[in-house]
Amino acid sequence: QAQLAESGGGLVQAGGSLRLSCTASGGTFSGYAVGWFRQAPGKDREFVATITWVGVTLYATDSVKGRFTISRDNAKNTVYLQMNSLKPEDTAVYYCAAARTLSSSSRVYDYPYWGQGTQVTVSS
Repeated sequence: QAQLAESGGGLVQAGGSLRLSCTASGGTFSGYAVGWFRQAPGKDREFVATITWVGVTLYATDSVKGRFTISRDNAKNTVYLQMNSLKPEDTAVYYCAAARTLSSSSRVYDYPYWGQGTQVTVSS
């Protein structure tokens, strides 16, 4: 069973960019959809984006579409989340999650495997 690890978080000013990475160690993402979720203090965990094994993507509408891009490099067992034009309201812990499925899902409970999260803080 693969372990998921996020990296790339940090502190950035509004309007800046960050690229998050999610890497599978001890296993592979082969056949898995991988999603990004985020959780701000006092709020529920919310869907950001997901990508299937063959590259079909799904984004949370309104909040991130057009600013965030999810991609994957299957040879490196890594999924990326490129975040541009960051806003203070994007501040949250960002988690990657994996599910052995060929379909896209925005639902937290569809993903059985989770990383520990990486903090993203956007200052105004």
